[in-house]
Amino acid sequence: MMNWLGKLIAGDERGTARLLWLVGFVVLVAAPFVGLYPIFVMTAICFAIYAMAFNLLLGYTGLLSFGHAAYFGGAAYVTAWLMKQQHWSPELAIAGGVLAAAALAVPVGLIAIRRQGIYFAMITLALAYMLYFFFLQAPFTGGEDGIQGVPRGKLFGLLPLQDDLVLYYVVLALFVGAFAFVLRVVHSPYGQVLKAIRENEPRAISLGYDVDRYKLLAFVLSAALAGLGGALKPLVLHLATLQDVRWEQSGEVILMTLLGGLGTFAGPVLGAFTVIGLQNFLSDRAGSWTGVIIGCIFVLCVVAFRKGFVGELLAWQKRREKRS
Repeated sequence: MMNWLGKLIAGDERGTARLLWLVGFVVLVAAPFVGLYPIFVMTAICFAIYAMAFNLLLGYTGLLSFGHAAYFGGAAYVTAWLMKQQHWSPELAIAGGVLAAAALAVPVGLIAIRRQGIYFAMITLALAYMLYFFFLQAPFTGGEDGIQGVPRGKLFGLLPLQDDLVLYYVVLALFVGAFAFVLRVVHSPYGQVLKAIRENEPRAISLGYDVDRYKLLAFVLSAALAGLGGALKPLVLHLATLQDVRWEQSGEVILMTLLGGLGTFAGPVLGAFTVIGLQNFLSDRAGSWTGVIIGCIFVLCVVAFRKGFVGELLAWQKRREKRS
C-alpha cells in the first residue's frame, strides 16, 4: 500500500498519479456537501496557491525569499481597493492584483537576484518591510484597520459571488489552473534549467545560460502566482489587512512548504491545508497559545520528517526500491 502510494505522489506511474490527483479534486469538489465549511476550505486554497508559488521559487529554483508576503498581501490590498473604491468587476480586480504583484516583483527581483543565499533573502525581507510601512501609512489602505467590507460582485456580470458555493467553485477552478500552470512550468525545458540552476549555478553558467534572466522570470512568476492567492483572499473574507503583508506571513508560507515537502507538487498544498486547519482548530481552544503550539508541532515535524510529509514518503519509496 505504501509502495503504491509513494509511486502515486512521486508521479512514477502516470496513470495512477493522475488517479490520485483526480481523487483529490473530487474530494475538494464534494467538500461543501460533506460538512466542510466553504470559507475555511477557500482560505486554505488561497494559502495553498501562495505556498505553490513559494515552492516554485525555493523548491525548484533554490531562491529563499523572506518577503513573499509583499506580493500576497499587496495583491490583496490592490484587489480590495479596486473592488470597493473603484467598483471594478471581480475578474478585473483579481487580474489587477496579480499584475500589481508581478510588476512589483520586477524591480525587487532585479535588485535581489544579484546576490545569493542569505543576502538574497535579506534583500527581499528589507524591501517587503518597506512595502509594509507603505500600506500602513497610505491613505487608501485604511491603516491598521485595513480595507473592510469588500464586496464580491458578479463574475463577468453573471455569477453572483455573494453565494459562498458559487465563489467556492470559482476559487477551486483557479486553484486547479494554478496547479496545472506550476506543473507545466516545472516539466518544461525552462523548468529543467531552473533545476540546473538550483543544483549547480556555476555549471549552468558554463553551459551558456543567462541565469539572471531565468531567475528573474522565476521570481516574477512566483510573485504573480502568490498574488493570485492574495487577490482571492479579500473576496473570500471581505477584507485585506496588514497581517497579509507582515513578515510573519512570509515565515508562515515557509512553514507550509517545508512541512509538506520542499520541491514536491503535493507538499505545499498539504502543508497549507495542515497549517490553516491547525490554526482554525486551535484558535478557539488554545487562544493566544496557538502560535506556540503550531511552532512546537513544526519543530517536531522538522526533526521527525526533515523532508516534509511528502518528501519523506518519496525518500522512503526510493530506499525501498534500492533494497529491492
